[in-house]
Formats: sequence, structure tokens, C-alpha cells
Amino acid sequence: MSDEAGDSATIRTKVPARLDRLPWSRFHRRVLVGLGTVWILDGLEVTMVGSVASRLTEKGSGLGLTPGQVGVAAAVYIVGSCVGALTFGQLTDRFGRKKLFLITLGLYLLATVATAFSFSAWYFYLVRFFTGAGIGGEYAAINSAIDELIPARIRGRVDLVINGTYWLGAAIGSGLVVFLLSSLFPVDLGWRLAFGIGALLALLILVVRRHVPESPRWLFIHGRDREAERVVGEIEDQISEQTGESLTEPDQEITIRQRDHISFMEIARTAIKLYPKRTVLGLALFVGQAFIYNGITFNLGTLFSGFFGTPSNVVPLFLVIYAIGNLLGPLLLGRLFDTIGRKPMVSIAYFGSALLTLPLAAVFYFQWGGEPAFVIALSLTFFLASSGASAAYLTVSEIFPMETRALAIAFFYAVGTGLGGIVGPLLFGSLVGTGQRGPVAIGFLISAAVMALGGLAEVTLGVRAEQTSLEDIAKPLTADEA
Repeated sequence: MSDEAGDSATIRTKVPARLDRLPWSRFHRRVLVGLGTVWILDGLEVTMVGSVASRLTEKGSGLGLTPGQVGVAAAVYIVGSCVGALTFGQLTDRFGRKKLFLITLGLYLLATVATAFSFSAWYFYLVRFFTGAGIGGEYAAINSAIDELIPARIRGRVDLVINGTYWLGAAIGSGLVVFLLSSLFPVDLGWRLAFGIGALLALLILVVRRHVPESPRWLFIHGRDREAERVVGEIEDQISEQTGESLTEPDQEITIRQRDHISFMEIARTAIKLYPKRTVLGLALFVGQAFIYNGITFNLGTLFSGFFGTPSNVVPLFLVIYAIGNLLGPLLLGRLFDTIGRKPMVSIAYFGSALLTLPLAAVFYFQWGGEPAFVIALSLTFFLASSGASAAYLTVSEIFPMETRALAIAFFYAVGTGLGGIVGPLLFGSLVGTGQRGPVAIGFLISAAVMALGGLAEVTLGVRAEQTSLEDIAKPLTADEA
């Protein structure tokens, strides 16, 4: 309902309440497939690079990178992700979720195809930068759209499952690399085909994604309340037709003043002045998960080949096991984030993974049980770490106002990943380059400490957001203005 005309109209709307009371339906499954599968792409990307790392260092591969250059490529990918997240995050809040999640996926697709044709280190760095930019932009556009479309009562588990599918992509990527790095393909061809498969998957996702609507929450704030009502009405009609039952009209209503654009300075002021504790929380969670994940995962291939003597075509088999352990964490623990609650479960994930990193370092340093024991220790550690990492994205998406959601995700991803995700790969790459187990074991212990700091931040600053409307967790800026 609109009180006055124009972009600055003050309106009353039940759209958020109508979206939150919807039962799980075919529409939500389409959102899950069309938007959530971006994490499969990222898992495919990161793991393929980790899996083929040792192949890229071999003579005749067409690249001949050194282990150090593999680490640099990983860092360049992360830099691209940070730049893409900040650039596209602001555009997502300004121009809409749908427009940007189509553009960012298109950028990823083109850059991944280009990666398959890499011929030198500098070119590989360049295309990895743009691949990362596409993925970083995806994070901002996708997570904001998902949280605004999924009902509040199941938002936590859905988010964790979606973010956890990163490891489904990792498992698929590792399994494919086992085949593509086999003797069936020349040394300089198999790894190129791996990146081509990533592009093919992106193309299929793009087809499905075209049918996902714009976020009604974004629409009504940006002066398009009639379109928001139409979109929600169509979703309700589809669900009623599928279930044969009519939906009750909710009582909860929100009043907001529509804005066509909100400046970056206003968004920054929101984070710093209105929610300083939540800002510290988001940074701590993102730095912790980015450090441990990017540092260890990007270097797993060279860890196995360099310290265990694992052949390059066998490394992906161990990475499949590692990826499955990561995938099981969010799948099995996700619903607890909606029942037991965000604060206790995020704390358990961060502190638990920090503690499990200690025996992981010991297994690696003392060489107890060889590769099998090392993989088991890795899988147990990241069973919890993966839930924590997924919860970090869920947390920053929930605890800031709607108008800032995409850029908030982008900011914490960029800053957190910049601090943890760039330092991590470079540090681990240099430690692996020493060829000594002691320095690498110290790297594991540093990761444990950084994760523990994230757990401490959650205990002291965490927000109880389970089964709560986004507008109740953080009131829209335009609601205050109204």
C-alpha cells in the first residue's frame, strides 16, 4: 500500500511476512538449484586448481609452474574474488539481485573458458583474477537473494546446505580430475578439460537461473512495490495450486520509505555506527574461515605430492574424501542452527575445528599413519570448519539491514578474505616450499588460533537470529526513515 507517489513514497507492505509464512515448495527448490549451485562452481574451481597443482608443475603440462607460482595463482584468484565482491556487491544493492547474478555468472563462465587456454604464468594469473571476480560477485548477489526468498523458520539450514555444496563441487572436481589426469589424456590436455567442464556447468546453471525472480524485498524498497506484490502473488498462486490449500493472510506489516539508491557512505555509517559489534563479529568469522580454508585447501595437492610422495593422478582421490567430510558437516548439522540456535552452533563449529587442528598437525609432523591418517584427520577437522564457514556467510547476510545486505556480504568477504584468504595461501605456500614438516605444522597451529578467535567473537558478540524475520533482526534503514 502506497501513501504517496514516486520513488520516495512511504508504503506499508506485508511482503516479508508473506514470504516467511510460505511452505517449502517447487519454487524454493528452483531457487536452490538456480542460485545455490554457485557454490558447486566455486568448489569445483578451487579444488581443481588444488588437484591439478602438481600436474601444472610438471614438464610438458604447457605451464610449468613452480609450487610458489601455484600459491601466487591462488592468491590472485582470491584478490579477484575480493575486488569482484566489492564491485558487484554495491551494484547488487543498487540495481537488483537478478540483474547482477546473471552478469556475475556470465563473467565466471567466460573467464573459466579462458583458463582452459592458459599458456604462461602471467596469462594464468590474469584469467584466474577474472574467474575470482565472477565468483566474488556471485557471493554478494546470490546470498542476499537466497536469504530474502527463503522462509525464516528454515533459513539457517537452507543457507548452510547451499554453502556446504561448495564441497559437492569439490568432490565432483576431484573425481573428474582423477579421470582427466589419467594416462588417457596427454599431460597438457587433461587439466584444460577440467576447466572446460566448469564452464559447461555454469552454462547449465545460467539457463535455470533465468527463471528465478527478482527479490520482492529489494523491489518494494526501490519504488517497485506493485511488482513486488505481483511476484509474491504468483509464488503464492503456484504453491496453492500445488498443495490444493489456500494461504492465510499474515497480520505483520512493515512501513518503509522507498529509496532509489542508498550511498556507500550511508552503508558504511550503518556498519560502523549502528552495528559496530556485529561488524567485529563478521570480520572475525570471515578471517578465521578464510585463513584456514584458503591456506590449506589451495596447497593440499603440493602437500600430498611433496611430503607423502603421492602421484599427481592419485592426489584427487584423497581430496574426494576430504571434500565429502566437508560436505557432511553442513548437511548433518545444518538443522541444528535453526533449532539449537546460531550462537551455540557457530561457537561449536569454530572452537571444535580449532581443537581438531592440533591432532591434525601432530599426524602430519610425526607422520603417523601416512596419507590415510592425514586425510582422516583433515576430514574430521573440516567437518566442523565447513559448518562454521557456511555460518559466517549466513551471519553477515542476516544481521545487517536489507538495503546493505549484498554489500555487507561483499565487504566482509573481501576484507576477511583479504586478510585471511590471501595471507593463508601465501604463508602455507612458503611453508610448503621449505620442504620441512616443522614449518608446515606450525602453519596448521596458526590456523587453529585464528579459528579460535572467530569462536571467541561468536561467544561474546553472536546474534540469535534463528527462525526470526530478517526485518526483526535488523530493521531496514528505510523503515526508520518512514
